[in-house]
Amino acid sequence: MGDLPPPRVTPSRPFLNTGIDYAGPVWLRTSKGRGHHAAKAFITVFICLSSRAVHLDVASDYSAEAFLAALRRFVARRGLCRALYSDCGTNFVGADAQLKALFSASDQEGRRIAARVAEESIQWHFNPPAAPNFGGIWEAAVKSMKLHLRRVIGETKLTYEEMATVLAQVEACLNSRPLQALSDDPEDLAALKPGHFLIGSALKAVPEPSLAEESTSRLSRWQLLQRIRDQFWDRWSKEYLHTLAHRPKWVKASEEIQVGRLCLLRSETTPPTKWPLARVEELHPGGDGHVRVVSVRTTTSRFTRP
Repeated sequence: MGDLPPPRVTPSRPFLNTGIDYAGPVWLRTSKGRGHHAAKAFITVFICLSSRAVHLDVASDYSAEAFLAALRRFVARRGLCRALYSDCGTNFVGADAQLKALFSASDQEGRRIAARVAEESIQWHFNPPAAPNFGGIWEAAVKSMKLHLRRVIGETKLTYEEMATVLAQVEACLNSRPLQALSDDPEDLAALKPGHFLIGSALKAVPEPSLAEESTSRLSRWQLLQRIRDQFWDRWSKEYLHTLAHRPKWVKASEEIQVGRLCLLRSETTPPTKWPLARVEELHPGGDGHVRVVSVRTTTSRFTRP
């Protein structure tokens, strides 16, 4: 099994090296009361590569201005990053074509973001195209958050303020997940959590009566948010541990691909019988010398794939 990247194992303050992903879309109410309109928005997910702490925010649309505003709020609360890591646009969860283009380095909006980030001395690292496994740490955070959030919110449309409140509480739930036992004593049930790296102790909420079993029709808007939080915690705390399945490690080194080798160029949008033949033209070894990304050429064009 390959070694983890240096940002994952190098001691550093929280969010010095950060992964970014988008989840959604979600629909937000533009006003309260009857006859309201709903607008599309996205959830911005920031995850610390060393402590696995999560920061959630709302982006009102998929413009460069909306993302940079979310990034400024993140930096103001968590501190300036040294490096940002993200997919190359084609792997953004739930994103449409315009949002995918937003993070493309060749797109005009993408260049605006890159220039603004460069002014802050932040290095932005893009994963290869069609390689979601390269960003497994933030894909797992998106899955852990979005799956249960959709189940508990359902068809309810929240305002921007209500969604920001719910996401802050969901963020506290995710940052309360156990990472490692604090001692080998079987009687000691304390565990190290991402919240310890953020505030020095476990995250705790204000004591309130649970509204998870109350009927929605009897609740005010703010009680509805509390009910959403309680239901999210109930489902997530029961199902999270089942996702921590142990994966068998690779104990035998396999032969690495070589330049000139023929291969099939896999595509998620076409059946296997339509996959074109390609030839490996260039290798892109990682920091450990192992090749995980290559450039291949078909009869029509050239691609970079994992």
